[in-house]
Amino acid sequence: MVNLGDVFPNFKANTTVGEIQFHDWLGDSWGILFSHPADYTPVCTTELGRAAQLVPDFSKRGVKMLALSCNDLNSHQGWIKDIQAYSELNGSFPYPIISDENRDLAVQLGMIDPMEKDKDGLPLTCRAVFIIGPDKKLKLSMLYPATTGRNFDELLRVVDSLQLTAEKRVATPADWKAGGECMVLPSVKQEDISELFPKGVRTHPLPSKKNYLRFTPQP
Repeated sequence: MVNLGDVFPNFKANTTVGEIQFHDWLGDSWGILFSHPADYTPVCTTELGRAAQLVPDFSKRGVKMLALSCNDLNSHQGWIKDIQAYSELNGSFPYPIISDENRDLAVQLGMIDPMEKDKDGLPLTCRAVFIIGPDKKLKLSMLYPATTGRNFDELLRVVDSLQLTAEKRVATPADWKAGGECMVLPSVKQEDISELFPKGVRTHPLPSKKNYLRFTPQP
């Protein structure tokens, strides 16, 4: 398993757009790598279709998308036609899909779901999500079981938070959305507030009298 803050493995993989070396493919962009149990499966089809529909939104944020499934490239190419038909997508498919037939990459990255097996009794990949920064370090990881589809609007929200908090000395509270109030980091000293947060800071009163809930408009 790759831990938060670790440099993400610079793997080589065959994809629907040819062979890639991950770090070279990522370049100076952010990246999302998301895995799928198998081609021609219902939940996966809805997920890849939704991800494809949101490519313009991710691209606007400087994020490249990359999927993985443990089937061969011919299977991927046929499956893409089903995904496009279901999601009413035209033109070329907007992101690569890795072929991980031997599950080497899935095992290396801890993507295996031991509870779900294919017709040959081999464990399927879970629905993993990895968000990698331009510095090639892992910024976020989420693991869903094979039976639960992901919310790609939530991934957009997460990217907005990660990119904001990478640059500004704030955190984002529960259910935060872009444009909403942020929280001042506990490490920020009171004497630095006016310089760092010219829009002002409000402190929520608490029974403990500790002034740690400090809110500010999004920088």
